[in-house]
Amino acid sequence: MCGISGFCNFDQDYVRKRPFWETILSDMHRRLARRGNDDSGIWLSRHAGLSHARLSIRDIRNGSQPMVRRKDGRLCAIAYNGEIYNTDELIPELAAAGFTFTTTSDTEVLLNAYLCYGPEFVTRLNGIFAFALWEETAGRLMLCRDRAGVKPLFYAQTGRTIVFGSEPKALFCHPDLTPEIDKNSLLELLAVGPARTSGNGVFKGMREVLPGHYMIVSPDGCSDHLYWDLTSREHTDSYPDTVANVSFLVRDAVRRQMISDVPVCTFLSGGIDSSIVTAIAADYMRGQGETLNTFSFDFAENDLYFQSNSFQPERDLPYVNIMRDHCKTNHTYLECDERTLADALYTAVDAKDLPGMTDVDASLLYFCSLVAKQNKVALTGECADEIFGGYPWFYRRELLERDGFPWSADIRARTVFLSEDVVRTDELAEYSYARYQESLAKVPLLPGETGEAKKRRQVAYLNIKWFMQTLLDRMDRTSMYSGLEARVPFADHRIMEYVFNVPWEMKYQNGVEKTLLRDACADLLPDALLHRKKSPYPKTYHPGYERILVERLGAIVNDPNAPVAPLIDQKKALRFMASHKELGQPWFGQLMAGPQLMAYFIQLNDWMKKYRLSL
Repeated sequence: MCGISGFCNFDQDYVRKRPFWETILSDMHRRLARRGNDDSGIWLSRHAGLSHARLSIRDIRNGSQPMVRRKDGRLCAIAYNGEIYNTDELIPELAAAGFTFTTTSDTEVLLNAYLCYGPEFVTRLNGIFAFALWEETAGRLMLCRDRAGVKPLFYAQTGRTIVFGSEPKALFCHPDLTPEIDKNSLLELLAVGPARTSGNGVFKGMREVLPGHYMIVSPDGCSDHLYWDLTSREHTDSYPDTVANVSFLVRDAVRRQMISDVPVCTFLSGGIDSSIVTAIAADYMRGQGETLNTFSFDFAENDLYFQSNSFQPERDLPYVNIMRDHCKTNHTYLECDERTLADALYTAVDAKDLPGMTDVDASLLYFCSLVAKQNKVALTGECADEIFGGYPWFYRRELLERDGFPWSADIRARTVFLSEDVVRTDELAEYSYARYQESLAKVPLLPGETGEAKKRRQVAYLNIKWFMQTLLDRMDRTSMYSGLEARVPFADHRIMEYVFNVPWEMKYQNGVEKTLLRDACADLLPDALLHRKKSPYPKTYHPGYERILVERLGAIVNDPNAPVAPLIDQKKALRFMASHKELGQPWFGQLMAGPQLMAYFIQLNDWMKKYRLSL
């Protein structure tokens, strides 16, 4: 995993001012150094420059980037962030075509595959990746992102120049780019945030390469190419065959993702998803004669303050202990107190360049910083709920049938202390609903698919294209901020393709979510885990956390010079802070209620201050 960045302009000769532009490239990788501080490099040609901050995972000695290769008079250079899990299958084909390898790095495999097959080589990849590939001879730049959107890649155009990078902060090193926001930025932040419309970078003029797409930049302009998307087809496999196929796909995905030249660990929450990943990974490590490191996360004094509810019925700790003993892992318990959590809200903004999922982001960022002291690669259980139907809105009728994003059930919950002079509630609702309708129009329905089957197809699509993207975004930034590579086996495109077309009746049986996944992995888990009701990522119930948020938001509300002040109605905000903070319904997902709404505006204010943004 790494940080990539650079720029391209066919009307400009960068070599004429080489020292200046090389300094810009160096500034770019320094801004991304937290993503990879093991090595760095730059490469500059007449019309393009590449910059790279490296986290060394494979071929630690010889995998430096940007990497350059020549073949039959063609010269290509690449800056790449990610991991390719099927290099062992690609290398023999490339060797037979006359390509040689001087490293064991997957970066070299990418370069040779491009030289052999052209841009469509990406369809042959199994992995998580974002890369910028410059072909000097043809004079074109390729920007590409993996199918699921695990790895980020932002870009902005200023005149004839295109600037790109793993995170927005790198782009602002370019002399022609300045952080700004506009009306669309506010609508994204307030109507659909902490989610983002796919491709929208929130900053004015900033975009993101879409998952499953690549862009070609040439003297003729930019062209966007879709190379992968979810497709619908009739599912004809019997239930036993479906179970067998899912069983193979999940195990194969985890085993492929154990590839690394440094030790791999897992996040073990005590839920079914992370437990499945841990069980497979622990078995793989035993085969290597090694013991798997596992890590669990919780909050200080949650044993005293935990409140059972419909979303989070019980604590995770007992189940963590069961899996630790079952898999015989080397386990570490990590804990975060309320003061550390509140302080990490600001660091999370640094990591993401945007406000996010507040304490969900902040706590994961803090935990990842501790994991990174022992391991550089972690496997997680992320994405299983979106793919296999684990969330309440998949099966609770009132959420399933909602005419809008089911995880943002009531736009009014977002606006309880917003000033109507700046953003109207109905305007936010209209923006959110428009994005919802745009997404529905893209759902690949089967011919004649109507009624409940159609609705379930739509909800599955929305979860993968929206909610899963938000969590992948969170996972990338919170882990890479500490140089930790987080892998997501459930986001393997083969799993997404297959399970997307499995009928709901196979995924949910007898009132139990993710029945298909449970049956496919029944031999991996103790009964207590196998039959456990879903419990989401933990949050703190410590009253001290809420008191800190009230204090910090109060200081913002009472400061007329606070960047976010024009958005807030002071009287409404003070009244809200004086009352009980748990809203009747979460305003985003399952965990973001009253305290998280306050934290979101604290993050929003901090973001605006750091980037000197004004309304």
